[in-house]
Amino acid sequence: MARKSKGRQKVEMVKMNNESNLQVTFSKRRAGLFKKPSELSTLCGAEIAIIVFSLGRKVFFFCHPCVETVLERFVSGNPPQATSGTMKLIEAHRIASVRKLNMQLTQVLNQLEIKKKRGEELNHMKKTNENQCWWMAPKEYELNTLQQLKASLDEMKKNVAKHAEKIVIRLPFDTNPAGFSSNIVPLNNPNMMPPKYH
Repeated sequence: MARKSKGRQKVEMVKMNNESNLQVTFSKRRAGLFKKPSELSTLCGAEIAIIVFSLGRKVFFFCHPCVETVLERFVSGNPPQATSGTMKLIEAHRIASVRKLNMQLTQVLNQLEIKKKRGEELNHMKKTNENQCWWMAPKEYELNTLQQLKASLDEMKKNVAKHAEKIVIRLPFDTNPAGFSSNIVPLNNPNMMPPKYH
């Protein structure tokens, strides 16, 4: 069976002209962009800040522990100093909260990836089943093939009819209109004995 799509192809790294493609690609790539820093901050405790402006002038950002802290450290070259014990506690609580959210984000992204792979597997299985079950897939057959199929089905019909006749002949007959013996005893009554046939 011929493939209908070209599959995954390498995308040329130039700006897209189609505006709807720009929005879709931005949304997909943005999720991947934020996934890696989330993993870095969770696994390594790195301090990260990423700020992205979309074409629609919306701001998207990811930061750990916060944008101000990372930018201050980047601009001054020194880590910001907390002024009191209370500030240190607040900062520690905020860092713990951000770390927990980063872990949850990583888990959700991993689950999404698993679901995507499962969906691809199910689509592949569906296509395979359609190929194996020829009657499900709409196809055009040659006249010769259809005639052979009809002859095979006719032969099968005759064989089933002969087998059914043999079964019917073995049953005890009487004069009743249905053709079955009126002496048949229900099997669910243990007190009644079945009749003997000679």
